[in-house]
Amino acid sequence: MFARLALCSRLPPKIRLTNVCLTSSRTYSQTKFFLPRPHGKSFAHRSELKQAKRIVVKLGSAVVTRGDECGLALGRLASIVEQVAMLQNQGREMMIVTSGAVAFGKQRLRHEILLSQSVRQALHSGQNQLKDISVPVLEARACAAAGQSGLMALYEAMFTQYSICTAQILVTNLDFHDEQKRRNLNSTLHELLRMNIVPIINTNDAVVPPPVPNSDLQGVNVISIKDNDSLAARLAVEMKADLLIALSDVQGLYDSPPGTDDAKLIDIFYPGDQQSITYGTKSRVGIGGMEAKVKAALWALQGGTSVIIANGTDPKVTGHVITDIVDGKKIGTFFSEVKPAGPTVEQQTEMARHAGRTLASLLPEQRGEIICSLAELLTEKKDEILSANRKDMEMATAMGRLAQPLINRLSLSSSKLNSLAIGLRQLAVSSRTSVGRVLRRTRVANNLELEQITVPIGVLLVIFESRPDCLPQVSALAIASGNALLLKGGKEASNTNKILHQLTQEALSIHGVADAIQLVSTREDVEDLCKLDKMIDLIIPRGSSQLVRDIERAAKGIPVLGHSEGVCHVYIDSEASIDKAIDVVRDSKCDYPAACNAMETLLIHRDLLRTPTFDQIIDMLRTEEVKIHAGPRFASYLTFSPSEVKSLRTEYGDLECCIEVVDSMQDAVDHIHKYGSSHTDVIVTENESTAEQFLQQVDSACVFWNASSRFADGYRFGLGAEVGISTARIHARGPVGLEGLLTTKWVLRGEGHTVADFSEQGSMKYLHENIPVHQGTFN
Repeated sequence: MFARLALCSRLPPKIRLTNVCLTSSRTYSQTKFFLPRPHGKSFAHRSELKQAKRIVVKLGSAVVTRGDECGLALGRLASIVEQVAMLQNQGREMMIVTSGAVAFGKQRLRHEILLSQSVRQALHSGQNQLKDISVPVLEARACAAAGQSGLMALYEAMFTQYSICTAQILVTNLDFHDEQKRRNLNSTLHELLRMNIVPIINTNDAVVPPPVPNSDLQGVNVISIKDNDSLAARLAVEMKADLLIALSDVQGLYDSPPGTDDAKLIDIFYPGDQQSITYGTKSRVGIGGMEAKVKAALWALQGGTSVIIANGTDPKVTGHVITDIVDGKKIGTFFSEVKPAGPTVEQQTEMARHAGRTLASLLPEQRGEIICSLAELLTEKKDEILSANRKDMEMATAMGRLAQPLINRLSLSSSKLNSLAIGLRQLAVSSRTSVGRVLRRTRVANNLELEQITVPIGVLLVIFESRPDCLPQVSALAIASGNALLLKGGKEASNTNKILHQLTQEALSIHGVADAIQLVSTREDVEDLCKLDKMIDLIIPRGSSQLVRDIERAAKGIPVLGHSEGVCHVYIDSEASIDKAIDVVRDSKCDYPAACNAMETLLIHRDLLRTPTFDQIIDMLRTEEVKIHAGPRFASYLTFSPSEVKSLRTEYGDLECCIEVVDSMQDAVDHIHKYGSSHTDVIVTENESTAEQFLQQVDSACVFWNASSRFADGYRFGLGAEVGISTARIHARGPVGLEGLLTTKWVLRGEGHTVADFSEQGSMKYLHENIPVHQGTFN
């Protein structure tokens, strides 16, 4: 008989019925609905895996088995069961193809043999001290027979914790040759899935021949399940599964054996790519090896089932590897029949790095020519750019998903493009004193000179939302600083970003470095891009504070240059000029309220309450249609106050602001330090002493006196452009321009010098004499 079914065989009848009932009556909030998918068509992209309804999870021997190859890895198994149960309770149909019976049986039999031998030895010797006991070679089929029931009982006990019932099906490879038995299997599995039961399938190792005759369990080959990969693939295709997840002890498929130099994990594998793979040795357990896994995966893919090979043993990801895969995250190797038209993001990064090194080696004048060419193209192709931008605006408005501040940021105009072009020409001039500039020169000893020079950081990843104008700005800065650049823009600006990137590459091509700046337009999530820690040197998020926080959490070993919320303050001192106060507040709040340097909180000295100065400020804000929220202290002074603010750390990004009352300049400083975001803060006063104290004490990236907070901008600071504003306290701070995208390296020129020459017994002494560095000196 092909299917030997043991349905909840070890559970009492009352519990068994309860489990089936609970599993069958999922609540509406738990259950997801999946659109029917045509059979024979696998998913083309990872993001589509969220729609997988029927999923086969294959647990390889190395995943289920302990490191000593005797017994099961219970912690790993428990986390896998939890993930499968979670997906099952979402309304998906889960099946498990498992190994582990031999390992479990080996553990049990060794224990029994040792116990039996120790008893016999004690009876014969009459002593408590036992001699060394040797364990005889254990036959694999006997181990499987002893471990099969225990393995299934373990699965049942674990799944019971999640109110899920399981069923065991044992097969042999010979059973696949019988058409009737194959139909029986299909019927049995469909009935189990219909009853919300998780089938657990494995080969009947108690009756199959050993993989290698006369091998013992210390060998590599015996503690595996023969054709476990092909079994999972066959079942997945037979059951028309949407997805097969094959868990092993490696991260996925590599282009050469894992652990060797330059071995790279393959993100997506396509049929026909087999010739590019060099396979290594097999796992410590299991006989199939990666080559067998690839063949089985391609067979399943051809049958219409998507496949992912991933690591099920890594303690960092074991607890969520299955759910992450189903969620579309970049884990393991994804097998796809649809090859994208363009390069992968990894290939784009390699292309950018290679071309970026050529860009850095260009003369400063050549990099300046590229930037000037881009500035000219922004003017010449203005109509095409604005046409593409109108498409994005119309689509964003029709979709209704973007808030008004983001709509405002998305919009381009002739004046914006003209300002961009002017800023780029400024940057072209400053780029002539960037890469290779000597910062320090020291004569360490006679004929031994040391230089510290500026060099590019490497490969930058800039992620931006809704702001297509930042694409040429950031590109120009990358060109000026000799950095390679990856750009990931929001899909709401896709048409505008596309044409701006084309113009950027056109400008770069005049010196043959068009690949140095890449626009990432693939389906990779930002979180996936942040995992390219061996390829990307710095991430710069341009967008909301939430985006910055998400990037900082997702970045794996890559520095992030970003800012928190733009909670900018304007403090009106008791000695402020009324005209200056009104002008600064109006411009800070109303000029461009969606900007991160717009005022969000207005601090007013207590002495100004109920004065003409205060009344005129309030009247101006009302005329500008600014919605006012009252801080706790301000609200206490009023009989009828505006709505009290929910948080003093709010970034409104619109025609809204909070007003709060402070007792003094020092009180304003304390408020800013407590509730501010270290972005930009302003004092309006005629008292120079008070202003200087404010400028010195406020610990923000930008601090102004009698000037609008909107001046916090790279172009307005004369930097030509900026990649963003940093509120960090290391590297660059405030508007980050060209200097912020450079790092340094040390160059030492000697004549065979050794450190031993400078020891107590050596013939040389350190001088450490500074050599003057002239402005514009290059290496």
